[in-house]
Amino acid sequence: MTAQYSGPFREGDRVQLTGPKGKLNSITLESGKVFHTHRGFIDHDALIGLPDGSVVKNSVGVEHLALRPLLTDFVMSMPRGAAIIYPKDAAQILAQADVFPGATVVEAGVGSGALSLWLLRAIGPEGHLSSFERRDEFADVARANVAAYFGRDPESWTVTVGDLVEALPATHPDHTVDRVVLDMLAPWECIDVVAAALKPGGVVLCYVATVTQLSRVVEAMRESDVFTNPVPSETMVRGWHVEGLAVRPDHRMIGHTGFLVTARRLAPGSILPELKRRASKSDFSEEDVEAWTPGALGERGISAKSLRKRVRAATATADAAKAREARESGGIQLHDDEIG
Repeated sequence: MTAQYSGPFREGDRVQLTGPKGKLNSITLESGKVFHTHRGFIDHDALIGLPDGSVVKNSVGVEHLALRPLLTDFVMSMPRGAAIIYPKDAAQILAQADVFPGATVVEAGVGSGALSLWLLRAIGPEGHLSSFERRDEFADVARANVAAYFGRDPESWTVTVGDLVEALPATHPDHTVDRVVLDMLAPWECIDVVAAALKPGGVVLCYVATVTQLSRVVEAMRESDVFTNPVPSETMVRGWHVEGLAVRPDHRMIGHTGFLVTARRLAPGSILPELKRRASKSDFSEEDVEAWTPGALGERGISAKSLRKRVRAATATADAAKAREARESGGIQLHDDEIG
């Protein structure tokens, strides 16, 4: 994985241009190309070779700040098939699941590849990420986004299209996985296969959107008798306005996006000591369970036409990044008509 994080801008790099009033535009540098705005233009060649963090003027003198996008910037602007996990939650996932260099990690589902990027950077080239996704189109978008960021298909990553319950036992023997991250509608359906795959002491983390999903997955973990008591949480981010003595919270904040539930795998045969819990209505009926089913929860869809468009956009960016990587590594030279 050879994504460049610093140094002068190169042909094929993604560059984020910030213009007047904070307007952002991301471009991929290509010699001879021009970036147009409603007030002037900037030649790509004028950016190639400049140090990261430069300020450039366009053809009519309007200044733009040029920066190489951070991973946060990349995932927020990349083409999406499914909704992404936002950076504030991705950071907590890496921390709460204790994802470490060299870890073997299972992720389901892959969505648009946003969390895959964070996990791949965290595990490094010595680790391995196995991502599972039910829909081919979402897997295609994720593969293209990851390739666009790294400039190649990472050797430490495999994507399996299929149901986790069926595919996980076939790809990972029992007790060989360090961490499991579940981002799906009904993660409680996968608890048994996840428990079998995890090493003793391994971490499972579920990302769910609603309180009904949260309740169901927590109770499923408890009933399995193979995990520590689940720990649920959510993260909210509030910015602050600071200008001289005018210091106050921003009027807007990034509020609820999802809940995180973490637990650790007990050693085979171990029984968790009973934790004292206040009396609560922990029992539920079949009618309650019905309200938690995937059909009742609903799943926001995306039209086939829109998804095909996003696949094409993600693939085009990935092809450009791979072409740059091939040129710099002395690989096969690709012409514009081959990558365009």
